[in-house]
Amino acid sequence: MALPLLLLPGMMCDARLFAPQVAAFGAAREMILPEIGGHDGMAALAAAVLAGAPPRFALAGLSMGGILAMEVLRQAPGRVDRIALMDTNPRAEAEDVRARRGPQIEAAQAGRHMQVIEEQMIPNYLAPGAARPDIVALCREMARDLGAQVFVNQSRALRDRPDQQETLAAATCPALILCGRHDIPCPIERHERMAALMPHATFTIVEEAGHLPVLERPEHTNAALARWLED
Repeated sequence: MALPLLLLPGMMCDARLFAPQVAAFGAAREMILPEIGGHDGMAALAAAVLAGAPPRFALAGLSMGGILAMEVLRQAPGRVDRIALMDTNPRAEAEDVRARRGPQIEAAQAGRHMQVIEEQMIPNYLAPGAARPDIVALCREMARDLGAQVFVNQSRALRDRPDQQETLAAATCPALILCGRHDIPCPIERHERMAALMPHATFTIVEEAGHLPVLERPEHTNAALARWLED
């Protein structure tokens, strides 16, 4: 029987982020898409994911979801059969990014989280020159539906997260490291670092994609995920 596939979305995204993957893989296996906004710490978020997960599963995460996937792997390596880390970052929060979290959290608490999303996040999502109003509209819709408190919780969890490079170096399960060629928030060099820590992993760059290859280039992303699932 096929392993369940647990998918963890990026910041201010939900299960809709993975609609192409659910369509591609949902007929053959159980798909688990938890919400990841109920706590303001990465350890607590991972514990909540594990509490609702089956005993063993394939695990994939994008961006914040990839960061959370690394914490799930750290807490329960024996339950993660394989891991896919997409457009993400194994390091603790950089100081310049950390410095921006405070004003962003204050803006969200004042009811302006959509302003932060619109001005500081969405413009960095897509490959340069990509005209994808459908993806932009979906990102706005997900962020609006999740709301300001989820923004605050996730911002704090990301701000205070631990470095996970030792977690990756200790992992031996089948692994996929994937990123868009033009990812701005999580550039290729961070994925090259993960590939160096996990020499057994498959490293895939998705051309003509930015931070969201699961939506920008789903056919290429799904092909890489299918190979990883069958490894």
